[in-house]
Amino acid sequence: MRFEACIFDLDGVIVDTARFHFMAWKRLADELGIPFTEHENERLKGVSRMASLEIILEYGTRKYTEAEKLAFAERKNNWYVEFISKMTPADILPGAPDLLKSLREKGIKTALGSASKNTPLILEKTGLLPLFDAVADGNSVSKAKPDPEVFLRAASMLRTDPGKCIVFEDAEAGVKAAHNAGMFCIGVGSKTILNEADEVIGSLSEINFEKLKSILEEAGYEKPF
Repeated sequence: MRFEACIFDLDGVIVDTARFHFMAWKRLADELGIPFTEHENERLKGVSRMASLEIILEYGTRKYTEAEKLAFAERKNNWYVEFISKMTPADILPGAPDLLKSLREKGIKTALGSASKNTPLILEKTGLLPLFDAVADGNSVSKAKPDPEVFLRAASMLRTDPGKCIVFEDAEAGVKAAHNAGMFCIGVGSKTILNEADEVIGSLSEINFEKLKSILEEAGYEKPF
């Protein structure tokens, strides 16, 4: 089978917004008197806003109404938007632009598959939008990872068979979502955390088109040309 497309998670893979999410969730947790550190934050990676809130509330003892939960999520998002509104191309993670450009030059389609509803603002502030053929995000899907909806949506937008798509993910839930979609997954980050990925790299600066092609050929994919 050939590979025809690469789908990238946004937060923590393409741009450095993970710290903004943590800062906003941490602020909310502190207000609610809930202990929340970067360790607990790992569970939130790749997860939707409301699902993330539910995870945080698990660490507390109080129960809240749906209206209160919606207000909490809105408050967190307002803080997060304040942070990302100040983003620039300097917040793009190393290696991302070069890899995206080289893939497109080789005729490989590129897409984003992110749970974030703030994807359009981030792409605007960083100038990344022209490097993607399709964007599937929290504004066009409703199910959180590890549900494969966002990746299947991206494949559909690219008009590509899911089995011919390669996913780059930095979260356990995202790796599971990729596999649930029937896609090969390259983890970006810790090998310990992303041990279920088919391959793991530290960052996109560690990979280029030739290395990607070699990894996929070893996995049984045909050369793309």
